[in-house]
Parts: sequence; C-alpha cells; structure tokens
Amino acid sequence: MSPSNRPFETFEIGPFVAPRIWTGLWQLSSNAWGSASVPKIRQGMARHVDMGYTAFADHYGSAEIIFGQFRESSLSKERIIGATKWHVPQRFDFATALMSRLQLHWQDYSDPNYMVALSHLLDLHLEGVIGSIGLVNFDTIRTDQICTELGPGVIVSNQVQFSLIDTRPLHGMADICEKHGLKLLTYGTLCGGFLADKWLGEHEPSLYSSDLTPSQRKYLDMILRAWGSWELFQSLLLVLRRIGDRYGRSIANIATRWVLDHPFVGAVLIGVRLGLAEHPDENEKAFGFHLSAQDEAEIEAVLDHSNGRTMITSIGDCGAEYRQ
Repeated sequence: MSPSNRPFETFEIGPFVAPRIWTGLWQLSSNAWGSASVPKIRQGMARHVDMGYTAFADHYGSAEIIFGQFRESSLSKERIIGATKWHVPQRFDFATALMSRLQLHWQDYSDPNYMVALSHLLDLHLEGVIGSIGLVNFDTIRTDQICTELGPGVIVSNQVQFSLIDTRPLHGMADICEKHGLKLLTYGTLCGGFLADKWLGEHEPSLYSSDLTPSQRKYLDMILRAWGSWELFQSLLLVLRRIGDRYGRSIANIATRWVLDHPFVGAVLIGVRLGLAEHPDENEKAFGFHLSAQDEAEIEAVLDHSNGRTMITSIGDCGAEYRQ
C-alpha cells in the first residue's frame, strides 16, 4: 500500500497535527528491559518517523538526551513532537528547554502551587519556548480546576492510563475532556504487552518471573489484584481474538482500537524497545476500522464480570496509584 493510501489516523493537539499512536520511550529509562546501542535507537526513531510515527513521549534520563539529539539532527525536526515531562519539584533550566511540548506532573496535591507552576509554563508557551502544555496523571477534580482557571485551549492534553483493564477515565475524566476540549494521551493500553496473541492460552505467569519486564509486572499485578483473575483475562483475550478474526487484526489491534474509538482519546502511547523490539507495521493495523456495536457488546459481556467499574474506588482516580 502506498503511503498516501495508508489508513494512518491523525488528530489536532494544540498547534500540531499528530498521529494517533505515539512512541513511548519509558523503556529507555532502565536497562531492565534490555538495551540497544544509541545508533540503533536513533535508527529506530528515524524508522518510526519515516512511517508517520512522529510523536514521542515518556522522556526520562538518557531518553531525554537521545531523543533531543535525534530531533535536532533530523531533517524533519519541525514535524517531530516530543512530549517531555517536568516533575516538580526539581531543578529545571528553562533557558535551554526549547521543545515542542511539555507535560506537568505534580506529586503532592496538598501543595497547591501547581497553579503557580502552570502559570510559569503558560508564560513560556506565550514566549515560544514550549509549543503546548499538557498534564500527566492529573485526576478529574484538578484537571477541571486547572482548565477552568487557565481558560480555554491552554491545556491541550492529560496523559493517563486507559485500557480494557483500566477504564477509570470513563468515570468522570471523559466528561471533563468534553467540557474543556481536552484530549487524553493514554498509556498502558496494551498492559505492557499482555493484551496480545502471545498470551492467549498461556498459563498465569509469576509476578516474580525474570522473563517479565517491569511494565509487565506492573500490569499483571493490576490484572490479578484489582481487575479480576487470569481466567477472566483469558476470556477477554479469547473474545478479542474472535473479534480480530472478523477484521484480520491482532488482539493488540483490537485492544488499541477499543481505546481509540473513544472520542476523548487523542492518541495511545505504545512502548517500544527501540533497536530490540519494534512493531510499527503491526501497530498501524489498529487504524482504518471501527468496532461494531456487536463487538463492543461482546467485550462488555466479559468486562461486566470484572472489577473494572469499581477500580476508581479501590485504586483511586487517574494517577492515584503514583501518589500512594
């Protein structure tokens, strides 16, 4: 299929036109996922950009440096979006922080100075230092407060966890997105890779298995302790496989499409181990179709047996698990 005929989906976020699948770089923050050489990582970034995956997020540590160098050296740098994070409090050199986006994470809500921090970021945005301002793991109440006080269009996104397993954004956050014209950038959409064909029919893995990545341990714990059981998860995978057969798609494609079909979602972040494990061609198959009412009903029939709707009370609202 020629590039012009590919069903590649985009959306508007602030002044940018971005793909609806972003490349997550969390895996570059630790060698626990395995590591590739910096040249191979840059080659992987270039390969993604050439295919239309021009947005990268979850920048920590060396990932920040590698991505920054890649973007500055790229002939296509004006179309490459980097969503970096500012964790407060920490030292931050605004004078050298020229970037396309910046996302604010605030650890302690008892300190209300996140509004002060955001006012400074707004000044930098107006000066052209940063392209847009987004939030990371802000809950429904604070997201509504921030968007109300700063006014329309200032905050363009909130990055939160959202998947077939973690549906907390459906309980409040979705309404706030509609109210303020906000888009969610969602992570955990594939639960660290568990929402995939390779796990269909597999026995329950041990949380302490050396074969699991840190991301998989996190989401396996959520599946088993908060959402339901491995048996119920297998039922979900089976339903997703049957739906995938109707469209010639994988389980991961169906799980991604389910998230993308929600109008308040701008894009999903799919983690990539650049130079080691990349699936840009496979991920692209999440585009070009929509789930039917029958598909959604079959999925809901499984989710009805889970604790998904009560996770917002057992875990807390979006991002609460990072503040406990």
